[in-house]
Amino acid sequence: MKTIKNIVLVHGAFADGSGWRGVYNILSGQGYNVTIVHNPLTSLEDGALAIKIALDRQDGPSVLVGHSYGGVLITEAGNHPNVAALVYVAAFQPDSGETALQWAQTAPPAPESGVLPPDENGIIYYDKDKYHAGLCADLSTDDVDFMYASQGAFYAKGFVTPITNAAWQAKPAYAVIATQDKSILPQIQEAMYKRSNTTATRVTGSHLVYISQPKAVADVIITASKSV
Repeated sequence: MKTIKNIVLVHGAFADGSGWRGVYNILSGQGYNVTIVHNPLTSLEDGALAIKIALDRQDGPSVLVGHSYGGVLITEAGNHPNVAALVYVAAFQPDSGETALQWAQTAPPAPESGVLPPDENGIIYYDKDKYHAGLCADLSTDDVDFMYASQGAFYAKGFVTPITNAAWQAKPAYAVIATQDKSILPQIQEAMYKRSNTTATRVTGSHLVYISQPKAVADVIITASKSV
């Protein structure tokens, strides 16, 4: 069985591509070809297109990885012929016809969650006072300050647009469940991944587990690359 060497990483809302640096360093150090998609956060369609453009540039089979809202995008874009496997990192995993919001509403939000209502432009931001506890309690204050300053403008319509054809129905799927997640509660992650028969690994970490526990997340990606 040949190891897949192309990895495509997709960040979620309230973040940007720089958060993948630790995972990138581990994977590239082991010979993987890593591409980080700059998720526009403007709509499901725009995000899926950005991923498709990145996948078109791969020279063969790829593992497509999404964090948080990025899981919605890889579910939509993962039917691309270059995608051999999907990895969900504390990520939404809707089925066809479902939205991220539907899953977010399956449990009451944690008190630490700081997702604000859409502003007059339809953009959702994360409450600065809750950013550390709600997203990344296991990161340093310096890292948190940078993450908050570099977060993208996330348009709410991406959260309420339904999936047209869920890629995990036809592609092998793996997942990281962040056991201390205050933004997508662990029980929501457990329910999604159980429903889809996704191979899930529990990792002690916050919602931004890919930053706080890059080796654990990279290990799941590597497992996916060797198992397809």
